[in-house]
Amino acid sequence: MHRAWWQDAVVYQIYPRSFADFDGDGVGDLPGILTRLDYLSDTLGVDAIWLSPFYPSPMKDFGYDVSDHCDVDPLFGTLEDFDRLLAAAHERDLRVIIDLVPNHTSDQHSWFLESRSSRDNPKRDWYVWRDPKPDGSPPNNWLAVFGGKAWEWDESTDQYYLHSFLISQPDLNWRNPDVQAAMFDVVRFWLDKGVDGFRLDVAHFIMKDPDYRDNPSAPGSDDSFKSMGDYDSQLHPYDKGHPDVHRVFRDFRTLLDSYPGDRFSVGEVHVFDMEEWALYYGQDLDELHMPFNFTLVWAPWEAERFRELIGRVEAAVPAGGWPNHVLGNHDERRLVGRYGARQARVAAVLLLTLRGTPTLYYGDELGLTNVDIPRHLQQDPWALQEPAVESRDGCRTPMPWDAGASAGFSPTEVEPWLPIPAEHRALNVESQLEDNRSMLRLYIELLRLRQSREALRAGSYEPIDTAEGVLAFRRADGSDQLLIALNFTGEERVVRTGPGEVLLSSELDRDGPINQSLILRPHEGVVMTTQVNP
Repeated sequence: MHRAWWQDAVVYQIYPRSFADFDGDGVGDLPGILTRLDYLSDTLGVDAIWLSPFYPSPMKDFGYDVSDHCDVDPLFGTLEDFDRLLAAAHERDLRVIIDLVPNHTSDQHSWFLESRSSRDNPKRDWYVWRDPKPDGSPPNNWLAVFGGKAWEWDESTDQYYLHSFLISQPDLNWRNPDVQAAMFDVVRFWLDKGVDGFRLDVAHFIMKDPDYRDNPSAPGSDDSFKSMGDYDSQLHPYDKGHPDVHRVFRDFRTLLDSYPGDRFSVGEVHVFDMEEWALYYGQDLDELHMPFNFTLVWAPWEAERFRELIGRVEAAVPAGGWPNHVLGNHDERRLVGRYGARQARVAAVLLLTLRGTPTLYYGDELGLTNVDIPRHLQQDPWALQEPAVESRDGCRTPMPWDAGASAGFSPTEVEPWLPIPAEHRALNVESQLEDNRSMLRLYIELLRLRQSREALRAGSYEPIDTAEGVLAFRRADGSDQLLIALNFTGEERVVRTGPGEVLLSSELDRDGPINQSLILRPHEGVVMTTQVNP
């Protein structure tokens, strides 16, 4: 069977503000990314990069508030810079995936400026406008993810507009066919340039209940809780994920498939009912190529729980579909901050040996910690608006490349947009490449192993019952059979394996033959060959 490139790929997410600053203004940019492509393709060995938004934007949500979908913000460079980056990536056999933000725009987008100019404007219905209730209150009780009501009053036209996130991010009305046509024109613009795929931001939000019914309260909440504007005080059956969304994604897939080269789509779909999650593949695998699987991100570090969640995903993926796994991104705490330093090494082995397409987050390969940014230096609009929310700045700090004054992030000693802590400077790329047992070396060896073993790229997944606190599974493709054993505990564990050979340990300090049993040290993960079922 044909395997598309994205099925064999390891994807690497780049947060452009924080990866590499070429022009010395303290903010990462596209030319900076271009200078680091050899690191990605040759040193690390990933297959594709996903670029978080680089479009023109007021930066109220650091690019997820788009004011022009078909250009590059001057902060990040120019369209010509993007073209050069894309060409240079393709020369290195690196695929390029870009963020598409379909649910909302900036309130400074020309579409919204027209829409709010009058009720009679042709683009009025491009966004979600509603009259108030008789008492002047919002049309319903929907809440914004980033806090407060999801409706903002517009005095000039005496209606409310919907914003599922920040007030400055009005929701597009995807029930208007002109909106779909305009957004699909955006997709064509980038496909014509040669991008290999799209990551769709909050993909399931784009279709809401057409009757705009009130969301029910979450169990255990009360009116006082709701008045705090806490998003989790409600269940959300009506403000996102309406079944009509699948029609849009079928049309989107048809557009992608009209281009050569297996153009790819992955959707940010925060759905944890696995049957509903799997619907985003499409009944005939004709919607998204993959909905992102976030089930492991918030799971407690327990082998039994991880095994259960992986099993749910394996059971839910439709026949012929392809799973995926992710442990971190620009919205979540760093792996080391969640699990611990040694545990994060085990997590790396897990992510790069499971069946499906893994996505890595920049800096996790260095073992970067989650940084506690002082409040006066924080930039995250969500945390600044909602003090109870942990700032996402902690996982977005600049990439440390060397031990220089700017950690190699900038060509000057300018203050970067977020501080680089001393602990990150010590974890820089240059120094880790000189350490044969560093976290970076572990990722490099894992990626090389994955590339060399068909069992890891395309083989089956079979969980194995073993010692308590150990997650073990077999990956097999014909005669290529591998056993992965991951000790989630702080104690030694013995795993019956049968004869085989250790190919890699998360500590990078052992290999060689195993007779019948493998002794796993505390917080150790091992990949080994196996010939027979233990």
